[in-house]
Amino acid sequence: MTLIRSISGIRGTIGGAPGEGLTPMDVVRYTAAFGTLIGRRTQRERPRMVLGRDARISGPMVRDLVCGTLVGLGFEVIDLDLATTPTVELAVVGEGADGGIILTASHNPIQWNALKLLNAKGEFISAADGAEVLRIAEAGDLAFAPVEQLGSVRQAEGWTRRHIDAILALDLVDTKAIAAANLRVAVDAVNSVGGRAVPALLTALGVMEVVEVNCIPDGRFAHNPEPLPEHLGDLCKAVTRHKAHLGISVDPDVDRLAIVCEDGSMFGEEYTLVAVADHVLASRPGDTVSNLSSTRALDDVAARHGRKRHASAVGEVNVVEVMKEVKAAIGGEGNGGIILSELHYGRDALVGIALFLTHLVRSGRTCSELRRTYPDYHMSKNKIELQPGMDVAGIVNAMQDRYRAQPHSTVDGLRIEFDNTWVHLRRSNTEPIIRVYAEAPTREAADGLAGRILRELAEVAGLGAEAR
Repeated sequence: MTLIRSISGIRGTIGGAPGEGLTPMDVVRYTAAFGTLIGRRTQRERPRMVLGRDARISGPMVRDLVCGTLVGLGFEVIDLDLATTPTVELAVVGEGADGGIILTASHNPIQWNALKLLNAKGEFISAADGAEVLRIAEAGDLAFAPVEQLGSVRQAEGWTRRHIDAILALDLVDTKAIAAANLRVAVDAVNSVGGRAVPALLTALGVMEVVEVNCIPDGRFAHNPEPLPEHLGDLCKAVTRHKAHLGISVDPDVDRLAIVCEDGSMFGEEYTLVAVADHVLASRPGDTVSNLSSTRALDDVAARHGRKRHASAVGEVNVVEVMKEVKAAIGGEGNGGIILSELHYGRDALVGIALFLTHLVRSGRTCSELRRTYPDYHMSKNKIELQPGMDVAGIVNAMQDRYRAQPHSTVDGLRIEFDNTWVHLRRSNTEPIIRVYAEAPTREAADGLAGRILRELAEVAGLGAEAR
């Protein structure tokens, strides 16, 4: 059993002993801590919290615990029930709430669930607020409402449609062009909430036919829910079998987007943001932002438009922070996360779909032809296991000393530049590993660079075995 308490939320596997898995006691404890933080800051007599969940089979149980705890704290709970993460983010603002909680473990397997915590702007809470939630939970610094001041739960329907309508209202989205293209689109929503939201969006955009693959939102994930090529065999087959123009895959909470081309090949999760940024930067002022582990192709596309790609630390909250600083029009992460600032500051696969389809049909190309218009880079993703007590900072500093003559960044771990290649070393926030990502124009070059760095890391760390 696993329970991971971090400043970005609480996630874990369902069951086990309290403090070792995500048990009912843990759900209540951390919900109460977050509610206490929000309650102390609001000016309302009765604070307001928006709640939504993906379709995991543990979702109803966790929802009931969260609702009961918040009612016990005196909150008005606005329950969206099944809703995508970006829908909940929009609803926090739309409902004038003081915060929000999303019950989703994102791309983690079926046994996982999590509490993702939002502020009154519908954005993930800051590191400082996350630390305060953990402190309140640890200290048991809680006080529940007396009977006369107990809260209430209100069911709120229609937010998926309101989210879709907000996307359709964007002048960056061309519904007439999409409808005129008579598109056939296959969708794999891994039997979660995207099974409702994505087909509804596509229909509203004017897509001629939607081929549904794993779109029953019962939480019985048909495959590993992370939208990676090795997990999307069913979608690739459906695209070619039904002669679809493209395939769309989302993760369980619909904040990541992967595209399959008409020939069954992958567009590439790194290139989802590249294509969407190409479309947005053509008609919007401002630069773009992605994290340090994202492809150099975004730099190249930004340069085509006379713009710049700004780098952030890994993590949505860090991308958003830099986007606000530089007033970026578009940003995101190389895992298929799209953030359109004029809609909201959160990764949103639904708006990503609408922007991508607009870009595709206006280009007059097939999906695979569009992909070939972008620089071809290959990424090698690896990790090196750490032993207890290792001086990770010292290891990374030693690597920095080795490559101090090369252009490098220490914004998040260590990223080293080598002409048209780069390597990024960073410690995982959730596992005892150092992640090593390398990118180059060929697969062989990327793997070669990563292998060299892994060997040097092992040497510096005094490890006998290489990473995998």
